[in-house]
Amino acid sequence: MASPPPPVMLAETQLKTGRSPIRVLMALGSPMDCQLLQSALKGSHQQLKAVACTVSRTDTLQCLSRGNVDVALINADLEDGRLTGLNVLSEIQASYQSTPVVTLFDNWNDDLIVHAFRAGAMGVFCRSEKKLEMLWKCIRAVHAGQVWANTVQMQLLLRTLRKGTPIRTRSSPGMNLLAVRETQVANLVAEGLATNEIAKKLNIMEHTVNNYVFKIYNKLGISSRVELVLYIMNRGEEHKAPG
Repeated sequence: MASPPPPVMLAETQLKTGRSPIRVLMALGSPMDCQLLQSALKGSHQQLKAVACTVSRTDTLQCLSRGNVDVALINADLEDGRLTGLNVLSEIQASYQSTPVVTLFDNWNDDLIVHAFRAGAMGVFCRSEKKLEMLWKCIRAVHAGQVWANTVQMQLLLRTLRKGTPIRTRSSPGMNLLAVRETQVANLVAEGLATNEIAKKLNIMEHTVNNYVFKIYNKLGISSRVELVLYIMNRGEEHKAPG
């Protein structure tokens, strides 16, 4: 069996606006998929730039190690085999936690959606939506620190928490341990605000917001914005429950 071609590294450029584009790694199921999506992105004139196209787990991790990726778009299936892309998420979370990941699916599957978020994805997107503008919006959203999931998917994750298979990896001491400002930040994250929006709303610096988020994670025993959103959603539902 012939080995897969090496990843295609693309030159970084500045868009005409003078701002640096969001650098995207595309890890897809075949070289043709990479070429088609790269061409679509180029023709869309988005503030996005594909800096690498890969089709295997090894090449994907190699490209991430170069440190020039702002968002990773990982197909659930790579050329290595079915669900290879989904299974590499935990490695990305462990070694490149600062790089947000969007998982791309051919079809929606509840179990795989939950798996993707549990493994560290910040967003999920399905090819069946057939609207590339929404994919570009998804990438921009996760780059801004937001979670990309529709209401149905968020409710799915919430139900997963209630079934006794929590997304949180260890028990949480509770929201009562958060300081006033930390509680404000946590609630704004749960509302879907990006880091820069939270900073503007609270009149603080973006790095200060990130510091608060890190402290919140430690106190609640969580490790991602997805878990924080679900934690607060679940807490709100418990307060609504009768008795």
